[in-house]
Amino acid sequence: MRSSTLIVLAMFWLYPLTEAPAAPPAVATADEAVAADPLDSARWGDMVKTFFPNKRVVFDARVKVATPAIAEDSLNVPVSVDASALPGVEEVLVFADFNPILAVLRFEPKKARPALGFRLKLQQSSPVRAAARTADGVWHVGGTWITATGGGCTAPSTGSGSPEWQERLNEVSGRIFPRIDGGERLRMRVIHPMDTGLAPGIPVFHIEELTLSDESGAELMHIRAYEPVSENPLFTIDMPGGAAAGKRIRAQGRDNNGNRIDAWVTQ
Repeated sequence: MRSSTLIVLAMFWLYPLTEAPAAPPAVATADEAVAADPLDSARWGDMVKTFFPNKRVVFDARVKVATPAIAEDSLNVPVSVDASALPGVEEVLVFADFNPILAVLRFEPKKARPALGFRLKLQQSSPVRAAARTADGVWHVGGTWITATGGGCTAPSTGSGSPEWQERLNEVSGRIFPRIDGGERLRMRVIHPMDTGLAPGIPVFHIEELTLSDESGAELMHIRAYEPVSENPLFTIDMPGGAAAGKRIRAQGRDNNGNRIDAWVTQ
């Protein structure tokens, strides 16, 4: 028996069993993610409870949020969110930890890249984050700190005090540009005051839904905007090579008062 045992052991030594594939990186639960915040925000735990209760959350460098380090104008802070390095993105949520209204916008990329450029209002210095939900239900979070003098959310819009805004409300202008990678880029502005309701005597009034479609009617991106999106929002959307939208893109939506948006943007 001893000799046969030695032979068996020798066979395992010469011909080891095939190793199992490496396990994917561990994904933190919401509670675990609270302690792991790379931006060290005192409000991160509140963000988890608000947006990701009982969800799986991981900080992921593939979700990029590009902003100026210092906001020159708290009413118009440029933000670029890009989760295109992350496969299988179904939804992206953008939020600011220290804003009185936390959620800034959500978008579903559809045929477009999971990336969006826009501007937001900041009430004070805050982390601004993007959370991308993949098909497996995991939220992948990236973000950055922005230093701001503040007051962006409680200041009245300039449009609400202009006699022209009612005539131009929800007017759409924009252009489609070719990209060097073979895709297309849409830059589009919608005339709207985007009032937060936090300025004295001015009720909340903002765009709620915006859907972008190609000429065949296929959706390119669905955007749900909230009050912190800046006045007269300017959106930048990219279509990858092979998913070109054609010569025209249709923008349809509404604001929280039921006013409709319906326009074509051409090359």
